[in-house]
Amino acid sequence: MMERLKSWARQLKRKVYVLFYAYKDNRTPWYAKMFAVCVVAYAFSPVDLIPDFIPVLGYLDDLILVPIGVTLALKLIPDAVLQESIVQAEQRIKGGKPKNWFVGSLIVLLWIAAFLWFSILIFRHFWD
Repeated sequence: MMERLKSWARQLKRKVYVLFYAYKDNRTPWYAKMFAVCVVAYAFSPVDLIPDFIPVLGYLDDLILVPIGVTLALKLIPDAVLQESIVQAEQRIKGGKPKNWFVGSLIVLLWIAAFLWFSILIFRHFWD
């Protein structure tokens, strides 16, 4: 049972990588690109619609929303693009985990900005 779940999770991860490469292809229709970007961003994002610390419901969005989104997005992508994206995704998975320093830096800057904004609000509230 546990091995089947691990296999399912690996397949889902591969499909998310396929979407990642498919939305970069110029032959992919704009509506499929938009949907794929949303699914990939949600799948790789540390922020969830329902936070994971909420019992049962926290993991429910990961178990339901991501697979449904991936399935729908894959159906919107042309077969030729899908086949090439599968090859690219397999190469990427074999090559190791990608690192995107720009996006990581952007997330850190957003957290710093949020902290500064919150600090200013508190400062104004207590010292005005």
